[in-house]
Amino acid sequence: MKRLFTIIATLAVSAVALFVADAAVDMVAARKAYIEKYSALAISEMERSGVPASITLAQGLLESGAGRSTLATQAHNHFGIKCGKAWRGSKTYHDDDAPQECFRSYNKDEDSFKDHSDFLRYYDRYKFLFDLEITDYKGWCYGLKQAGYATDPNYAPKLIALIEEYDLTRFDKGTVVKVESPEQLEKAVIMPVKFDEQFHFSLERTIYQKNGVACIYSVAGDTYDSIALIYDLFPREILRFNDLKEAEDLLPGTLVYIQAKKNKAAKGLEKYIVGEDGESLREISQRFAVKMSSIVRRNKLQANVPLVKEQELRLR
Repeated sequence: MKRLFTIIATLAVSAVALFVADAAVDMVAARKAYIEKYSALAISEMERSGVPASITLAQGLLESGAGRSTLATQAHNHFGIKCGKAWRGSKTYHDDDAPQECFRSYNKDEDSFKDHSDFLRYYDRYKFLFDLEITDYKGWCYGLKQAGYATDPNYAPKLIALIEEYDLTRFDKGTVVKVESPEQLEKAVIMPVKFDEQFHFSLERTIYQKNGVACIYSVAGDTYDSIALIYDLFPREILRFNDLKEAEDLLPGTLVYIQAKKNKAAKGLEKYIVGEDGESLREISQRFAVKMSSIVRRNKLQANVPLVKEQELRLR
């Protein structure tokens, strides 16, 4: 009898081992199929947004279980992006960090990949990643974890293991990224014209440009009236250029436009994702050198309705 129990136990262990081995082989096959199916889409998104294809594929593999998770199969959500208060699209609910959390649902896989790229590119907490080299996959992986993309403490090592095991960096090579990093596009640069040809008395200080709009940074003692006088503007003009109804105190280092802002942001800054509830629309307007009225009109915003975290604002 004892020998019979030993044989049965041995057979049970063998069956479990075979099941685990078969599952491992099945997962490898699923991952290879996923990579083959979505690599072209990941490369296309890299060209458009600057997110390395290796990162997109590794996150998709991990977050969707190689495309076999319920989120991926039923909601086309390959990256585990949750709804947030501002999401206006379709929704689905699944247990995650808490029971029945809200996740974004898409009409097709391509929408999920595009939303993932845009989420990283236009949300401030991830923008620093785009100053890394496309080939720095380890920097991207640890940066995603640092920025809070996932709660798993081993998130970065898991992504790195997938990238290395399946040689995903091969999809990053030889592709021309069509846009600069958001930080570079947003940066104020010294105005590349002879200042005295365009602005009276403008040699008093350096004039910068954001989105092609001339601006200066205030110094101690500046007022909107004094800046208007320096640049031969009417006081009401400089207030209009800066979306102000009346003058306010100027702290040193405040960005002040001395030309009218544009109706749209620079190419490559198509969107902005609000970082915190109640973020000021005027602050966003000043930051991107886009008229506040244009942002309101383009996004069909209602007066006196505050912005909420992760709300997407189209800037172009």
